[in-house]
Amino acid sequence: MNAQPISDQTWAGIRTEFTLPTLAQVHRRLSELMEDPEPVMQQLVRVFLDDGTFCPGFQFLSGGQLQPTVLALFRRAMELDIPHNYFTLWMITPSRDLAGTRPVDHLKKDPAPLLRALESYLWR
Repeated sequence: MNAQPISDQTWAGIRTEFTLPTLAQVHRRLSELMEDPEPVMQQLVRVFLDDGTFCPGFQFLSGGQLQPTVLALFRRAMELDIPHNYFTLWMITPSRDLAGTRPVDHLKKDPAPLLRALESYLWR
């Protein structure tokens, strides 16, 4: 089965709720906050759209740090061959495995239920 395209409305919603800065903007900001931003840059969730590469704001903590639960989930998503864009879509989509709530709303809780929900995500 082929993956369904993600609508422009979805990306606009992410941009409105969480921000969706360009990769260059994130690099510039991290360069202001730390001497070597490359280790953080290599771990970023990115989305690839027609007009460039962007980084969903839900992955950032203050001070340029990345949200640890997002890092763990994203690492697992990469192991499961879930593309960046579809991982981001999963993060903002209500999940039956999470009683109809969105993964992004659980980032400050135990990551185990999120990892289990990710395992059952069928993005194709």
